[in-house]
Amino acid sequence: MNITSRLPDVGTSIFAIMSKMANDHGAINLSQGFPDFNVDPVAINLIHRFMQEGHNQYAPMPGVPALRQVIAAVIEKTYSRTINPETEITITAGATEALYAAIAAFVRQGDEVIVFDPAYDSYNPAIRLNGGVPVHINLRYPDFSIDWDEVKARINLRTRMIMVNTPHNPSGAALTANDLRELEKLADEHDLIVLSDEVYERIIFDNIRHESVLHYPGLAKRSVAMFSFGKTFHATGWKVGYAVAPEYLTKEIRKTHQFITFSVNTPVQLALAEYMQTPAHYENLGIFYQQKRDYFLQGIKGSSFQPTPCHGSYFQNFSYASISSLPDRQMAEELTIKHKVASVPVSVFYNDKTDNKLLRFCFAKNEQTLDRAIEILRKL
Repeated sequence: MNITSRLPDVGTSIFAIMSKMANDHGAINLSQGFPDFNVDPVAINLIHRFMQEGHNQYAPMPGVPALRQVIAAVIEKTYSRTINPETEITITAGATEALYAAIAAFVRQGDEVIVFDPAYDSYNPAIRLNGGVPVHINLRYPDFSIDWDEVKARINLRTRMIMVNTPHNPSGAALTANDLRELEKLADEHDLIVLSDEVYERIIFDNIRHESVLHYPGLAKRSVAMFSFGKTFHATGWKVGYAVAPEYLTKEIRKTHQFITFSVNTPVQLALAEYMQTPAHYENLGIFYQQKRDYFLQGIKGSSFQPTPCHGSYFQNFSYASISSLPDRQMAEELTIKHKVASVPVSVFYNDKTDNKLLRFCFAKNEQTLDRAIEILRKL
Protein backbone atom coordinates (compact mmCIF):
# COMPACT_ATOMS: atom_id res chain seq x y z
CA MET A 1 0.00 0.00 0.00
CA ASN A 2 1.06 3.58 -0.63
CA ILE A 3 0.96 5.20 2.80
CA THR A 4 1.15 8.97 3.21
CA SER A 5 2.61 9.67 6.63
CA ARG A 6 0.76 12.11 8.86
CA LEU A 7 4.10 12.92 10.51
CA PRO A 8 6.57 12.68 7.62
CA ASP A 9 9.25 14.69 9.42
CA VAL A 10 9.12 12.68 12.65
CA GLY A 11 11.61 9.89 13.24
CA THR A 12 12.78 7.99 16.29
CA SER A 13 12.90 10.10 19.45
CA ILE A 14 16.29 11.62 20.23
CA PHE A 15 16.05 10.06 23.69
CA ALA A 16 15.84 6.58 22.21
CA ILE A 17 18.62 7.36 19.73
CA MET A 18 21.06 8.63 22.35
CA SER A 19 20.22 5.84 24.81
CA LYS A 20 20.84 3.23 22.12
CA MET A 21 24.09 4.94 21.20
CA ALA A 22 25.11 4.92 24.86
CA ASN A 23 24.36 1.20 25.09
CA ASP A 24 26.12 0.40 21.82
CA HIS A 25 29.30 2.23 22.83
CA GLY A 26 29.36 1.52 26.56
CA ALA A 27 28.82 5.18 27.48
CA ILE A 28 27.47 6.61 30.72
CA ASN A 29 23.87 7.48 29.90
CA LEU A 30 23.04 11.02 31.07
CA SER A 31 20.80 11.55 28.05
CA GLN A 32 17.38 10.07 28.76
CA GLY A 33 15.51 11.45 31.76
CA PHE A 34 15.27 8.52 34.11
CA PRO A 35 16.90 7.84 37.51
CA ASP A 36 19.39 4.99 37.90
CA PHE A 37 18.56 4.43 41.58
CA ASN A 38 15.83 2.22 43.00
CA VAL A 39 12.21 3.03 43.69
CA ASP A 40 11.28 3.06 47.39
CA PRO A 41 10.74 -0.60 48.44
CA VAL A 42 7.64 0.53 50.37
CA ALA A 43 5.96 1.51 47.08
CA ILE A 44 7.05 -1.72 45.40
CA ASN A 45 5.67 -3.79 48.26
CA LEU A 46 2.37 -1.93 48.14
CA ILE A 47 1.93 -2.77 44.46
CA HIS A 48 2.74 -6.40 45.14
CA ARG A 49 0.26 -6.47 48.00
CA PHE A 50 -2.58 -5.10 45.90
CA MET A 51 -1.76 -7.55 43.10
CA GLN A 52 -1.82 -10.42 45.58
CA GLU A 53 -5.15 -9.19 46.93
CA GLY A 54 -6.64 -9.55 43.47
CA HIS A 55 -6.81 -5.93 42.27
CA ASN A 56 -5.77 -6.78 38.73
CA GLN A 57 -8.79 -5.88 36.59
CA TYR A 58 -9.84 -2.60 34.96
CA ALA A 59 -9.85 0.48 37.14
CA PRO A 60 -12.68 3.01 36.74
CA MET A 61 -12.13 5.12 33.63
CA PRO A 62 -11.42 8.41 35.54
CA GLY A 63 -9.12 6.61 37.98
CA VAL A 64 -9.36 4.79 41.29
CA PRO A 65 -11.46 6.97 43.67
CA ALA A 66 -8.99 6.60 46.55
CA LEU A 67 -6.16 7.99 44.41
CA ARG A 68 -8.20 10.91 43.14
CA GLN A 69 -9.22 11.73 46.71
CA VAL A 70 -5.64 11.80 48.01
CA ILE A 71 -4.55 13.92 45.01
CA ALA A 72 -7.30 16.43 45.85
CA ALA A 73 -6.11 16.56 49.45
CA VAL A 74 -2.49 17.13 48.38
CA ILE A 75 -3.53 19.88 45.94
CA GLU A 76 -5.49 21.67 48.67
CA LYS A 77 -2.52 21.47 51.02
CA THR A 78 0.01 22.53 48.35
CA TYR A 79 -1.89 25.12 46.33
CA SER A 80 -4.71 26.16 48.71
CA ARG A 81 -7.22 25.14 46.06
CA THR A 82 -10.22 22.91 46.62
CA ILE A 83 -10.59 20.31 43.86
CA ASN A 84 -13.51 17.93 43.40
CA PRO A 85 -11.94 14.47 42.96
CA GLU A 86 -15.06 13.14 41.24
CA THR A 87 -15.25 15.77 38.51
CA GLU A 88 -11.87 17.53 38.24
CA ILE A 89 -9.14 14.85 38.38
CA THR A 90 -8.44 12.19 35.74
CA ILE A 91 -5.75 9.52 36.12
CA THR A 92 -3.86 9.00 32.85
CA ALA A 93 -1.19 6.72 31.38
CA GLY A 94 1.55 9.21 32.18
CA ALA A 95 1.52 12.97 31.63
CA THR A 96 2.15 12.44 27.91
CA GLU A 97 -1.26 10.80 27.58
CA ALA A 98 -2.82 13.60 29.63
CA LEU A 99 -1.35 16.13 27.19
CA TYR A 100 -2.58 14.21 24.18
CA ALA A 101 -6.06 13.68 25.62
CA ALA A 102 -6.42 17.39 26.37
CA ILE A 103 -5.19 18.45 22.92
CA ALA A 104 -7.48 15.91 21.24
CA ALA A 105 -10.40 17.22 23.30
CA PHE A 106 -10.01 20.91 22.51
CA VAL A 107 -7.95 21.51 19.36
CA ARG A 108 -10.02 21.67 16.19
CA GLN A 109 -8.91 21.70 12.56
CA GLY A 110 -6.92 24.88 11.92
CA ASP A 111 -6.73 25.98 15.55
CA GLU A 112 -3.40 27.51 16.53
CA VAL A 113 -1.56 26.43 19.66
CA ILE A 114 1.31 28.49 21.07
CA VAL A 115 4.34 26.41 22.09
CA PHE A 116 7.50 27.75 23.70
CA ASP A 117 10.78 26.35 22.37
CA PRO A 118 12.84 24.52 23.37
CA ALA A 119 9.89 22.19 24.02
CA TYR A 120 9.32 18.58 24.95
CA ASP A 121 9.08 16.61 21.73
CA SER A 122 5.50 15.33 22.11
CA TYR A 123 3.84 18.75 21.97
CA ASN A 124 4.15 19.51 18.26
CA PRO A 125 3.12 16.06 16.92
CA ALA A 126 0.11 15.89 19.26
CA ILE A 127 -1.13 19.24 17.99
CA ARG A 128 -0.63 18.32 14.32
CA LEU A 129 -2.23 14.88 14.65
CA ASN A 130 -5.37 16.60 15.89
CA GLY A 131 -5.51 19.12 13.03
CA GLY A 132 -3.98 22.01 14.93
CA VAL A 133 -1.21 24.38 13.91
CA PRO A 134 1.74 24.73 16.32
CA VAL A 135 2.96 28.31 16.67
CA HIS A 136 6.51 28.13 18.02
CA ILE A 137 7.97 31.02 20.01
CA ASN A 138 11.57 30.76 21.16
CA LEU A 139 12.36 31.45 24.79
CA ARG A 140 15.01 34.11 25.35
CA TYR A 141 18.51 32.75 25.72
CA PRO A 142 20.35 32.23 28.07
CA ASP A 143 17.73 32.47 30.86
CA PHE A 144 14.94 30.84 28.79
CA SER A 145 12.38 33.47 29.76
CA ILE A 146 9.20 34.34 27.88
CA ASP A 147 8.92 37.53 25.80
CA TRP A 148 5.29 38.37 26.52
CA ASP A 149 5.25 41.17 23.95
CA GLU A 150 6.06 38.60 21.27
CA VAL A 151 3.34 36.32 22.61
CA LYS A 152 0.78 39.13 22.37
CA ALA A 153 1.85 39.82 18.79
CA ARG A 154 1.37 36.18 17.77
CA ILE A 155 -2.15 35.75 19.16
CA ASN A 156 -4.97 36.01 16.63
CA LEU A 157 -8.56 34.84 16.14
CA ARG A 158 -7.35 31.30 15.37
CA THR A 159 -5.38 30.96 18.62
CA ARG A 160 -7.09 28.30 20.72
CA MET A 161 -4.55 27.22 23.29
CA ILE A 162 -1.24 28.11 24.90
CA MET A 163 1.11 25.51 26.40
CA VAL A 164 3.52 26.22 29.26
CA ASN A 165 5.98 23.99 31.07
CA THR A 166 7.41 24.78 34.50
CA PRO A 167 9.89 23.73 35.80
CA HIS A 168 11.03 23.56 32.23
CA ASN A 169 12.45 20.65 30.28
CA PRO A 170 15.10 20.93 28.84
CA SER A 171 16.36 24.22 30.32
CA GLY A 172 15.57 23.91 34.03
CA ALA A 173 14.04 27.41 34.03
CA ALA A 174 11.01 28.17 36.22
CA LEU A 175 8.17 30.57 35.47
CA THR A 176 7.73 33.49 37.85
CA ALA A 177 4.63 34.94 39.46
CA ASN A 178 4.80 37.77 36.92
CA ASP A 179 4.78 35.20 34.10
CA LEU A 180 1.61 33.60 35.50
CA ARG A 181 -0.09 36.99 35.83
CA GLU A 182 0.74 37.83 32.21
CA LEU A 183 -0.52 34.43 31.13
CA GLU A 184 -3.72 34.92 33.10
CA LYS A 185 -4.41 38.28 31.46
CA LEU A 186 -3.82 37.01 27.94
CA ALA A 187 -5.80 33.81 28.42
CA ASP A 188 -8.75 35.74 29.79
CA GLU A 189 -8.62 38.49 27.15
CA HIS A 190 -8.46 36.03 24.21
CA ASP A 191 -10.51 33.19 25.74
CA LEU A 192 -7.63 30.68 25.56
CA ILE A 193 -7.30 27.25 27.09
CA VAL A 194 -4.00 26.82 28.96
CA LEU A 195 -2.18 23.48 29.05
CA SER A 196 0.29 23.53 31.91
CA ASP A 197 2.89 20.76 31.98
CA GLU A 198 3.94 20.61 35.64
CA VAL A 199 5.49 17.15 35.85
CA TYR A 200 8.50 18.55 37.76
CA GLU A 201 6.35 20.44 40.30
CA ARG A 202 8.20 18.86 43.23
CA ILE A 203 11.66 19.16 41.70
CA ILE A 204 12.30 22.87 42.16
CA PHE A 205 15.32 24.51 43.78
CA ASP A 206 16.79 27.58 45.45
CA ASN A 207 13.73 28.26 47.65
CA ILE A 208 11.67 29.18 44.58
CA ARG A 209 7.92 28.56 44.75
CA HIS A 210 6.50 26.39 42.00
CA GLU A 211 4.14 28.73 40.16
CA SER A 212 1.31 26.38 39.26
CA VAL A 213 -1.75 27.55 37.35
CA LEU A 214 -3.65 26.12 40.32
CA HIS A 215 -2.37 29.03 42.44
CA TYR A 216 -4.28 31.53 40.28
CA PRO A 217 -8.10 31.39 40.27
CA GLY A 218 -8.43 33.16 36.93
CA LEU A 219 -6.06 30.70 35.29
CA ALA A 220 -7.33 27.61 37.06
CA LYS A 221 -10.83 28.08 35.63
CA ARG A 222 -9.50 27.75 32.06
CA SER A 223 -6.46 25.51 32.54
CA VAL A 224 -5.54 21.85 32.38
CA ALA A 225 -2.59 21.07 34.68
CA MET A 226 -0.70 17.82 34.15
CA PHE A 227 1.44 15.91 36.64
CA SER A 228 3.53 12.73 36.73
CA PHE A 229 3.97 10.15 39.48
CA GLY A 230 6.83 8.71 37.42
CA LYS A 231 8.85 11.89 37.93
CA THR A 232 7.86 12.37 41.56
CA PHE A 233 8.56 8.82 42.73
CA HIS A 234 11.53 7.88 40.47
CA ALA A 235 9.33 5.37 38.60
CA THR A 236 9.13 6.55 35.00
CA GLY A 237 8.29 3.03 33.81
CA TRP A 238 4.99 2.98 35.70
CA LYS A 239 3.54 5.59 33.32
CA VAL A 240 0.95 7.03 35.69
CA GLY A 241 0.04 10.71 35.64
CA TYR A 242 -3.03 12.85 36.08
CA ALA A 243 -4.84 15.87 34.67
CA VAL A 244 -6.49 18.50 36.86
CA ALA A 245 -9.07 20.78 35.27
CA PRO A 246 -12.45 22.35 36.05
CA GLU A 247 -15.44 20.11 35.48
CA TYR A 248 -16.45 21.53 32.10
CA LEU A 249 -12.96 20.81 30.73
CA THR A 250 -12.53 17.49 32.52
CA LYS A 251 -15.78 16.24 30.97
CA GLU A 252 -14.29 16.65 27.49
CA ILE A 253 -10.86 15.26 28.44
CA ARG A 254 -12.45 12.08 29.75
CA LYS A 255 -14.24 11.61 26.41
CA THR A 256 -10.88 11.35 24.62
CA HIS A 257 -9.06 9.60 27.47
CA GLN A 258 -11.52 6.69 27.43
CA PHE A 259 -10.73 5.98 23.79
CA ILE A 260 -6.96 6.41 24.09
CA THR A 261 -6.30 4.12 27.04
CA PHE A 262 -9.64 3.89 28.94
CA SER A 263 -8.02 3.29 32.32
CA VAL A 264 -4.66 2.98 34.03
CA ASN A 265 -3.36 -0.14 35.78
CA THR A 266 -5.21 -0.77 39.00
CA PRO A 267 -2.60 -2.05 41.52
CA VAL A 268 -0.25 0.88 40.92
CA GLN A 269 -3.09 3.35 41.40
CA LEU A 270 -4.08 1.75 44.70
CA ALA A 271 -0.46 1.65 45.83
CA LEU A 272 0.03 5.34 45.01
CA ALA A 273 -3.14 6.23 46.90
CA GLU A 274 -1.72 4.68 50.06
CA TYR A 275 1.87 5.81 49.47
CA MET A 276 0.87 9.47 49.06
CA GLN A 277 -0.75 9.55 52.47
CA THR A 278 2.76 10.01 53.88
CA PRO A 279 3.85 13.58 52.94
CA ALA A 280 7.53 12.77 53.54
CA HIS A 281 7.41 10.62 50.41
CA TYR A 282 7.15 13.72 48.20
CA GLU A 283 7.71 16.91 50.21
CA ASN A 284 11.53 16.73 50.32
CA LEU A 285 12.04 15.89 46.66
CA GLY A 286 13.33 19.37 45.79
CA ILE A 287 16.04 19.16 48.45
CA PHE A 288 17.01 15.67 47.29
CA TYR A 289 17.49 16.71 43.65
CA GLN A 290 19.04 20.09 44.46
CA GLN A 291 21.80 18.21 46.26
CA LYS A 292 22.36 16.18 43.10
CA ARG A 293 22.38 19.31 40.92
CA ASP A 294 24.87 21.00 43.23
CA TYR A 295 27.03 17.88 43.38
CA PHE A 296 27.14 17.72 39.59
CA LEU A 297 27.86 21.45 39.23
CA GLN A 298 30.61 21.36 41.85
CA GLY A 299 32.23 18.44 40.08
CA ILE A 300 32.20 20.20 36.70
CA LYS A 301 33.38 23.50 38.19
CA GLY A 302 36.67 24.62 36.68
CA SER A 303 36.14 22.62 33.48
CA SER A 304 35.54 24.10 30.03
CA PHE A 305 31.80 23.40 30.24
CA GLN A 306 29.73 26.42 31.25
CA PRO A 307 26.38 25.78 33.01
CA THR A 308 23.19 27.70 32.31
CA PRO A 309 20.87 28.48 35.26
CA CYS A 310 18.82 25.50 36.44
CA HIS A 311 16.03 26.11 38.97
CA GLY A 312 14.11 22.88 38.53
CA SER A 313 13.71 19.50 36.78
CA TYR A 314 16.55 17.00 36.84
CA PHE A 315 18.42 18.33 33.83
CA GLN A 316 21.44 20.61 33.63
CA ASN A 317 22.48 22.30 30.40
CA PHE A 318 26.11 23.06 29.64
CA SER A 319 27.59 25.20 26.91
CA TYR A 320 30.55 23.59 25.15
CA ALA A 321 31.27 26.69 23.01
CA SER A 322 34.79 27.05 24.43
CA ILE A 323 35.56 23.39 23.63
CA SER A 324 34.30 22.90 20.09
CA SER A 325 32.52 24.61 17.19
CA LEU A 326 30.76 21.41 16.18
CA PRO A 327 26.95 21.49 15.84
CA ASP A 328 25.38 20.25 19.05
CA ARG A 329 24.05 16.99 17.61
CA GLN A 330 27.47 16.11 16.24
CA MET A 331 29.06 17.11 19.54
CA ALA A 332 26.65 14.86 21.45
CA GLU A 333 27.48 11.94 19.18
CA GLU A 334 31.23 12.50 19.51
CA LEU A 335 30.95 12.82 23.28
CA THR A 336 29.07 9.52 23.42
CA ILE A 337 31.18 7.50 20.99
CA LYS A 338 34.64 8.89 21.71
CA HIS A 339 34.43 10.00 25.33
CA LYS A 340 31.70 7.65 26.63
CA VAL A 341 29.23 10.15 28.12
CA ALA A 342 25.81 10.46 26.50
CA SER A 343 23.81 13.70 26.55
CA VAL A 344 21.05 15.26 24.43
CA PRO A 345 21.66 18.14 21.98
CA VAL A 346 19.30 20.97 22.89
CA SER A 347 18.66 22.01 19.27
CA VAL A 348 16.33 19.01 18.84
CA PHE A 349 13.87 20.72 21.19
CA TYR A 350 13.52 23.68 18.79
CA ASN A 351 11.24 23.69 15.77
CA ASP A 352 13.78 25.88 13.93
CA LYS A 353 16.73 23.80 15.27
CA THR A 354 18.34 26.75 17.07
CA ASP A 355 21.83 25.69 18.09
CA ASN A 356 23.26 27.53 21.11
CA LYS A 357 26.01 24.92 21.56
CA LEU A 358 24.21 23.39 24.53
CA LEU A 359 24.02 19.80 25.74
CA ARG A 360 21.46 18.54 28.27
CA PHE A 361 22.63 16.15 30.99
CA CYS A 362 20.37 14.26 33.39
CA PHE A 363 21.71 14.35 36.96
CA ALA A 364 19.07 12.01 38.43
CA LYS A 365 21.81 9.46 38.99
CA ASN A 366 23.81 7.84 41.77
CA GLU A 367 26.89 9.75 42.88
CA GLN A 368 29.06 6.94 41.49
CA THR A 369 27.52 7.47 38.05
CA LEU A 370 27.96 11.24 38.27
CA ASP A 371 31.57 10.85 39.46
CA ARG A 372 32.46 8.75 36.43
CA ALA A 373 30.87 11.29 34.09
CA ILE A 374 32.50 14.25 35.85
CA GLU A 375 35.94 12.68 35.56
CA ILE A 376 35.54 12.36 31.79
CA LEU A 377 33.95 15.79 31.21
CA ARG A 378 36.61 17.64 33.20
CA LYS A 379 39.30 16.33 30.81
CA LEU A 380 37.75 17.92 27.72
